[in-house]
Amino acid sequence: MISLMVRNLKLYFRDRNAVFFSLLGILVIIMLYLLFLGDVWASDYPQGSGIRFAMDSWIMAGVLAITSFTTTMGAVGTMVEDKTRKIKKDFVASPLSHSSMTGGYILSTIIVGIIMSLVALVVAEIFIVIKGGLLLSLLDFVKLFGLILLATIANSAIVVFMVSFFNTLNAFGTASTLVGTLIGFLTGIYLPIGQFSPTVQWLIKLFPPSHAATLMRQVMMRVPIAQLFAGAPQEMVTEFKQQMGVEFVFGKQVVPPSVSILILAATAVVFYLLALWNLSRKKN
Repeated sequence: MISLMVRNLKLYFRDRNAVFFSLLGILVIIMLYLLFLGDVWASDYPQGSGIRFAMDSWIMAGVLAITSFTTTMGAVGTMVEDKTRKIKKDFVASPLSHSSMTGGYILSTIIVGIIMSLVALVVAEIFIVIKGGLLLSLLDFVKLFGLILLATIANSAIVVFMVSFFNTLNAFGTASTLVGTLIGFLTGIYLPIGQFSPTVQWLIKLFPPSHAATLMRQVMMRVPIAQLFAGAPQEMVTEFKQQMGVEFVFGKQVVPPSVSILILAATAVVFYLLALWNLSRKKN
């Protein structure tokens, strides 16, 4: 299993096109923010209020949340390629058990997601500091690392389950493009969740990766929100958090971080079991 995992990691990082296209959705979001969205949201607040720090942290938290989704989808493409090129039959004929083979694919996708997310975190912090923001504290870094692990495991479970249905590279490529395009909307990153209709807001709140985004926003935006709303009424702070997706609300009930964590953990368990079932069903 470990050997297969290492082999999959080498194949992914050796293929520059796979790495680039798995990051394409993230690059699109950053470019949209730099060219349009950042100035639009900053214009609603007076200069010097700290809004740019808050918005930079908001967009970068969203980028971190989807990095583990788009990059794991690129990494798990190796599984589809092995099916297409009939390499998987060689693995089936070898002494390698089916569970070990599946585990090798899953572990490699998780490791890719973690590595790329950590790279994205470093780039995000450099970007925020260059723009005049503050570096995260050591405790916040530790919290974000834990959230990256949880988000990567949950996102990779969804991705492996999705990709377990694909048998051709064309189908996989189409799905990757579609996911890369929609992921920003599904996680409330292209626009704050408060700008969508109630129906769309519900869809976003029900999408598990959105809970990773809101958890990361709570960590990365803690300091900028405190600066931005220093001396402001609590009602104004609450409204901002809910409009920007820093907090999710169902009815009048704010979703606590513990519930979002449980949703991500449950997502990982359920979708990994579904993926293992589907892959085992197709093993022959």
